[in-house]
Amino acid sequence: MVDYLANTEINSQRIAAVESCFGASGQPLALPGRVLLGEGVLTKECRKKAKPRVFFLFNDILVYGSIVLSKRKYRGQHIIPLEEVTLEPLPETLQAKNRWMIRTAKKSFVVSAASATERQEWISHIEECVRRQLRATGRAPSTEHAAPWIPDKATDICMRCTQTRFSALTRRHHCRKCGFVVCAECSRARFLLPRLSPKPLRVCSLCYRELAAQTRSEGAEGAEGPGAEAPALCGASSGDDDEDSDEDKEGSGDGDWPSRVEFYASGVSWSSFHR
Repeated sequence: MVDYLANTEINSQRIAAVESCFGASGQPLALPGRVLLGEGVLTKECRKKAKPRVFFLFNDILVYGSIVLSKRKYRGQHIIPLEEVTLEPLPETLQAKNRWMIRTAKKSFVVSAASATERQEWISHIEECVRRQLRATGRAPSTEHAAPWIPDKATDICMRCTQTRFSALTRRHHCRKCGFVVCAECSRARFLLPRLSPKPLRVCSLCYRELAAQTRSEGAEGAEGPGAEAPALCGASSGDDDEDSDEDKEGSGDGDWPSRVEFYASGVSWSSFHR
C-alpha cells in the first residue's frame, strides 16, 4: 500500500488538503516518500474531559489536532514519530469502549473509536507502520514511555496524601512522572525530566524522593570516573508553572461538537484508510 501510493498525485493532493486545514499554524507535512494512509475522528481523553480530535496516519508519523470546522479547519497540530509509538489495547467497560493507549517517551494518552471495527483498523494499521518504520531506521522498539495523566474527574481527593479534597479554590495538579492527580502541598518539588522538557517539571513527593535517590546513586557511581559530577537536583518551587496541558490551552474550539455518544450515534464510519 505504501509503495503503491508514494509519489502519486492523489497522495500529494491528500497531504496538501491536510496542510491547508491546519493552515499557517501547522508544520509542512509533504516529504518525498511520505504517504497519508488513513484519517478519522477519535475521542482523546484529555485532562479535563474527553474531546474529539482529528487524526492522520502517515507511513512515518501520526498527526492529530483540534477540530474547528470539520474537513476545513484544524488547529493545535501534534506530530508523533511512529518509531517512538507503542500501543496498548485497553479492556472494555460499560462506560468506556473501543479504547487503546498511545504511548511515547514524551506523552501517553488514551483514545477511543466509534466502533470495535474502527478500533481494530487503527491499531492494526498503526502497528504495521511502526514495524515498517523500525525496520527502515534500524531502531529497537521504544521501552521508555511517559505516564498518562489521570483525568481530573477520576478523583476528588489527592492521590498521594488522600487527605486534601479538591474544590474551586483547591486546584488539582499532575505529577509529570507518575501522572497522578495531586494537591499543591504534595507536588511542591520540581525535577528535571529530560525526555519530557528541558526545564524542571512538577513531580509528586513520592516520585521526587525516588528520582532524587536514583540521581544520588548514579552520581556516586559516576564519581569514580575522572572529573565526574553528580547531576543537580531541583528543589521545591512555589511558582504555578505549566499546569495546563496543550489540550487545555487550545481553548474552546470544540464547543460546536456534540458529546461522544451523540456524534458517534449516527452509525457512519468516522475513519477511512486509503488503498
